[in-house]
Amino acid sequence: MRTWVDTDFGFDDLWALLLLKHFDITIDGVSLVAGNAPLTQVTRNAQASLHAFKFGWPVFSGAVKPIHREAETAERILGKYGMCSRGRLLPYDSLSTANQTQSVSAIDAMDKWLAADGPHHIIALGPLTNLATLLLQHPETATKINQITWLGGSRSRGNHSQYAEYNALADPEALALVAATDIPFRMIDLELCRQVSFAETDMPTLRGTNQHLLADLLGGYLDIALQRGRSAMSIYDPLAALSVARADLFEFVPASLAIDTNPSAKYGRTNIDVTANNGSGNFDIAVSVDPLQARHLCLSALVDA
Repeated sequence: MRTWVDTDFGFDDLWALLLLKHFDITIDGVSLVAGNAPLTQVTRNAQASLHAFKFGWPVFSGAVKPIHREAETAERILGKYGMCSRGRLLPYDSLSTANQTQSVSAIDAMDKWLAADGPHHIIALGPLTNLATLLLQHPETATKINQITWLGGSRSRGNHSQYAEYNALADPEALALVAATDIPFRMIDLELCRQVSFAETDMPTLRGTNQHLLADLLGGYLDIALQRGRSAMSIYDPLAALSVARADLFEFVPASLAIDTNPSAKYGRTNIDVTANNGSGNFDIAVSVDPLQARHLCLSALVDA
């Protein structure tokens, strides 16, 4: 299956891409969307990562803001870079006029990608603005998507509001558009991610070219939890990637999905009912995973990166 990644490129997005590389999953292209940080910083993160990790995929610039609402980033948690660190940052100083995204827009690039022989799988790690825009601008081409795996939503409480997970809250209208299609849609939600976490004692011994950079970025990611009085940090985007690389570790069940798009405290909430779908729908949600094996594989993907 051909693979495309749509991302708002924070640290765990980078981690997910490194995991896909670790499992030798070829990525045909990467599209960027505003989310963790404004699109300008998301783009800098992608370009600096290309330089540091020698990724070979092309990068395409996508949505600057959600379809209807004003942009809301996660900078209050992740800082101005969209990723925390204990010291070293991505090599932004290496960026020059040669480190640019492709001139073709993300939407046109995905449209062209889908026109080629498939099957086509999109792994979405941020708000779904790019995918919704693709549906609106190229509805016939979008039907050629064979699978979407999305990191987002929550069966229970949120993390950016009381009710909503960040990627859902960032553009719930886009999520509603994508979820209303017949495209097979798999969700790795907040509750699943809360099953898999790592603590200071789980930090791996890194030995690759980027060992010091990754140690600081991984530590900065863990610090998000430590600074809030928690001893361990949940693993998010890498789990979505792992569900593609090692689907055997996950249990998916069919469910129904409805999204709150009316202005209220519940805006962006994903209403998921695993009892309301008889197995004939297009929406599946991961309800369990082998947590120890998942943590081990996610952390192992960083060891030689």
